[in-house]
Amino acid sequence: MPADALKKKILVVDDEVSILQMVTDILEDEGFGVETAADGPSALARLGEALPDLVLLDIWMPGIDGLEVLKRIKQEWPFLPVVIMSGHGTIETAVKATKLGAYDFIEKPLSYEQTILTIKNALQFRDLEEENVLLRQKAVSHRTLTGESPAMQALKEQLALVAPTDAWVLIQGENGTGKELVAQTIHRLSKRNHRALVEVNCAAIPEELIESELFGHEKGAFTGATTMKRGKFDLANRGTLFLDEIGDMSLKTQAKILRILQEQRFERVGGSRTIQVDVRIIAATNKDLEAEIEKGNFREDLYYRLNVIPIHVPPLRERTEDIPLLVAEFLAEYGRETGRGPLEASPEVLQALQDYDWPGNVRELRNVVERMVILSRGPVLTLEGLPPAIRRHTPAETPWADVDDFKAAKACFERAFLQRKLDENGRNISRTAKAIGMERRHLHRKIKALGLEV
Repeated sequence: MPADALKKKILVVDDEVSILQMVTDILEDEGFGVETAADGPSALARLGEALPDLVLLDIWMPGIDGLEVLKRIKQEWPFLPVVIMSGHGTIETAVKATKLGAYDFIEKPLSYEQTILTIKNALQFRDLEEENVLLRQKAVSHRTLTGESPAMQALKEQLALVAPTDAWVLIQGENGTGKELVAQTIHRLSKRNHRALVEVNCAAIPEELIESELFGHEKGAFTGATTMKRGKFDLANRGTLFLDEIGDMSLKTQAKILRILQEQRFERVGGSRTIQVDVRIIAATNKDLEAEIEKGNFREDLYYRLNVIPIHVPPLRERTEDIPLLVAEFLAEYGRETGRGPLEASPEVLQALQDYDWPGNVRELRNVVERMVILSRGPVLTLEGLPPAIRRHTPAETPWADVDDFKAAKACFERAFLQRKLDENGRNISRTAKAIGMERRHLHRKIKALGLEV
């Protein structure tokens, strides 16, 4: 990454060449990147290309004045801080600029110290706004990789080494293994975690729209493009771009992606100006890309560009010892969401889940647990709640299979039946008695005689 890649960039707008030069020198001495514009229309055109972190805007300019430019900036880039400067400052003008969304107002002739202090305060305020947005996102969707199996321990160790670098990563694994969660973990542990993680599902975007989604488009670029739109690469600047299902891109789009990945610059659809970005790429696929290359469906040069650090996410059938931890995590989540309190799975259910092959991996397991929670009456999930496809994998043995005496077999059946019904009804005797059509006193005597747990 270039040394100046993370410089804050400022767009200075003023019709006086001497002011532009003076302010440029001041800001560059302070380590900022600087773009300039001599009037309002030029400033509005430069915004979409330069992607500045702040605008330093003169009020009195020919044609479109600063207040009108400010109004238009806030319509399209509401979170972009704007500092107004004027040689004819009045309280009325300052109040009007503030109402239109200006961060602050400074007077000419500019004071070096005041200008730098105001700019730094405005940038810090914007950083705090972005940080708050990111914290809210993390609070909503913060998930971690669950599992202590050897396969998961190896994966976590690999992520701990890779995440703090800027190396590009290619995540491969079957559907439902958690590739998106791995990408989120890499970003969270990276140096870019204060910026956005922008996710793109390459399989979900129609081919004719994917360029517009990734690169953005200019106003009037095509029918329906009534405003300029920033693309995913724009939005991920200084952050991370996650290209999910990369193997489903057309060869035409792959060629364009390759050029942008190599140069980190692009043009919007319908535009001619080059936009420079600094983006870390994480890609994911459920396909064997080497096999796709052999078939002519995937570009070999793109594969080698993406495959700097390959990461394999193991399928659930290769880490079945993690299933009890995953089930406990899902049950805790659904218990909170439904307000039902603590939920648990019986040992028989956990064994059945571990015996199953899980072609849909963790996603399928989550769906099965959610279904069992919805259909169960008590706090303990039992075998009856399992889908038939999974239940077929459970042993057909019964507790009385090896008992020859009829009376002993009957007692075994009663014990197993009543214990299961008690579990389904939260070990509540009255509720269980009602469910099975037995008087409460009779059930209580049976429980005592059979030595059941209540």
